[in-house]
Amino acid sequence: MSQLKKGALLSYLNIILRNVIGLFLTPFIIKMLGDSEYGLYLLIGSFVAYLSLLDLGLNNTIIRFVAKYKVQNDTKGEKEFLGTTFWVYMAISCLVALFGFIIYLNLEGIFESSLSIEEMEKAKIMFLILVLNLIFTIPGGSFQAICNAYEHFVFPRLILIVRYISRAVCIIAVLYLGGRAISLVVIDTVLNLIVIGITSIYVHKKLKLRISIKIYDLKLIPGIFSYSFWVFVFGIMFMFQWHAGQVVLGINSNTLTVAVFGVGVLLGGYYGAFATAINGVLIPRATQMVVKKEDGKSLTDTMIKIGRLNSFILVYILSGFFLFGKEFVYLWVGETYASSWLIALLIMLALTLPLTQAFGNAILEAKRKNRFKSMISVVTVGLAVIIGFFLSKIHGMFGMIIPLVCAMALNSILMNFYYKKIFAFKASHFFKNTMFRLLPIYGLLVLICYQLVNFKIVYSWLHLLVCVLLYTIVYALATYFLLMNTYERSLIPKIKYFNKSLDFRSKW
Repeated sequence: MSQLKKGALLSYLNIILRNVIGLFLTPFIIKMLGDSEYGLYLLIGSFVAYLSLLDLGLNNTIIRFVAKYKVQNDTKGEKEFLGTTFWVYMAISCLVALFGFIIYLNLEGIFESSLSIEEMEKAKIMFLILVLNLIFTIPGGSFQAICNAYEHFVFPRLILIVRYISRAVCIIAVLYLGGRAISLVVIDTVLNLIVIGITSIYVHKKLKLRISIKIYDLKLIPGIFSYSFWVFVFGIMFMFQWHAGQVVLGINSNTLTVAVFGVGVLLGGYYGAFATAINGVLIPRATQMVVKKEDGKSLTDTMIKIGRLNSFILVYILSGFFLFGKEFVYLWVGETYASSWLIALLIMLALTLPLTQAFGNAILEAKRKNRFKSMISVVTVGLAVIIGFFLSKIHGMFGMIIPLVCAMALNSILMNFYYKKIFAFKASHFFKNTMFRLLPIYGLLVLICYQLVNFKIVYSWLHLLVCVLLYTIVYALATYFLLMNTYERSLIPKIKYFNKSLDFRSKW
């Protein structure tokens, strides 16, 4: 198996492993730290995350330029580029240290109304450790980017898998021994430094690549930043979308509210992580179709085909979480976090359309037409954060999440108009054969199941698992016999023989 295929499989394993470990580890951390300290841990982590934006998208730039120099066999150009980026990274690390120091001096003023004296002392220590972490991890990420550019995907992904597992083991051990939130920050910092060290040795020994600070070309800097700028812009949107709420609530409310909100965002993020897996698979197909200059109808038909398959999975997760999410959250992290269910559900609803239309985003990537998406996202999500800042003073976490999910939904709608402009996307044809065809059946199924489970209390994990299993069986049968067409059924090899006799819908 090639490095590319192994790397793809390991990428999916990374996503699954990270989500599974997170689901098991989160309730343990909350139990050991307590609600307030867990909220403090989320708050400072989200706050420091904004400093990571100073990476400016350079890792993506390294992948593109190094890969180009490698294809051209331009060793001199590669050395000059890497030497130049090294000095850029040194400047960025200095900026992180400077901004970190300024923010550190003003932490008490920022969180004076929400943190106690004891919490403020812990916050300062965690903040300093995380800033130190960033000073090294921002330039350290370049080594993994170099591995990707050289198409050495297996080793860095194996290292990340080992890191996830090691982190889980260390956290469990340290918390059992009485460690607190500061201990978690130290664990993350130490493991990051170890990963950077091992990856740098791999680049040096295996790839035979040395970065010389004596070989550089300052004329490359404008080209570097012209490419990385839009990656940086999208990074701003990403940070605002997933971390702004915790920071705003940390200023306007308290650490408990941050914890409850953070758990909801965490669950919504697991749903959103599905996009990473989908886009990674779709970009090559989109690139091929773009190169062949296929028309808007062909692209839309492919988008429908992929969108329907995505919908079968997404609607299952979304509807299942709607029906059983409250009970899951109650059993998972406790009654205190009951509101996390609604936070997560709102995020999932807002993400469903863009995930269903993931192929459209892949087409934009293939055409290099993703600037509009970055610009629109920054504007809408930025306005949502400002509105949420004021609404959260009155309505708490829901005053924060509602503007954010409205911004996500607005982005999805606007992107449909942009798809039409870029590749003549047939929106009506798409919705007719996806949402409008699937939702009546699924809506009726959810309504019936809701009436059956409404006001029923799940007393144990076993009871919840039985309910989920029964719903899964009913959902799968309804999908297969009432909604899948011949092509979709053919993707299920073990029950192909049902296709001819039970082909209710052979076309879209």
